[in-house]
Amino acid sequence: MKRGRFITFEGIDGAGKSTHVAWAERFLRRRGIPLVVTREPGGTPLGEKLRELLLGASRPVAAETEALLLFAARRQHIEEVILPALQRGKWVLCDRFTDATFAYQGGGSGVPAKKLEALETWVHARLQPDLTLLFDVSAELGRERVSRIKSPDRFEREGAAFFRRVRNAYLRRMREAPRRIVRIDGGNSIPQIREELEALFERLWKK
Repeated sequence: MKRGRFITFEGIDGAGKSTHVAWAERFLRRRGIPLVVTREPGGTPLGEKLRELLLGASRPVAAETEALLLFAARRQHIEEVILPALQRGKWVLCDRFTDATFAYQGGGSGVPAKKLEALETWVHARLQPDLTLLFDVSAELGRERVSRIKSPDRFEREGAAFFRRVRNAYLRRMREAPRRIVRIDGGNSIPQIREELEALFERLWKK
């Protein structure tokens, strides 16, 4: 059986990423592509409990603790959800993956890249997304959009300086993996973005 495709969606809070995950699911299902849609942190019972703990924490959590917990949950996610789906020929759409850890815990909170690289190699050395869509907006625009959220989580409450560091880390990852990570201008209109996504998905389908 032909292996499925693994597509991840990334970007700072307020970039519009989750909206486009939902649209991508509808678009691909209409074309008869079997899908699994998941997220990080989350995707498994263990991951969802971790999501609740990390995003709802009322006390500070050390950045290295966050990174270790995220990679532990990621390994379970890969074993329980991602790899079985890919092996069955399904496409996997994942709202955030390892690039987010490099961006948030690395760029945003200062965990050294070498430590994150070691964890990445340990947890999924042979697995990388076939395509990563990086929805990119300025930290200021992201903060403006997030300010409309009624109950922001712990990361959404961070200031613009934090999100500038996160965005810069995402762009650095893109430069390091230009064939995998495609920048999508999150400031464009929704029709413009969807037209660009359609073209990317069609190209991936033809491969």
